[in-house]
Amino acid sequence: MGEAFEPKVVAFCCHYCAYSAADLAGSMRIEYSPNVRIVKLMCTGKVDTIHLLKAIEDGADAVFVAG
Repeated sequence: MGEAFEPKVVAFCCHYCAYSAADLAGSMRIEYSPNVRIVKLMCTGKVDTIHLLKAIEDGADAVFVAG
């Protein structure tokens, strides 16, 4: 059998909310999957659909927007 599937996830996170939580998790040495890439934004309300589609086009299996 082949290797287990590990999806590549791109997370667009708000600077003041979700990114702060991810940063706190890192400070507390709480591990999360290494196949998650975090993109810090000033506000996720301004995320353009083209950025989400570009992440998929560039190889991401999933896109997550957290604010």
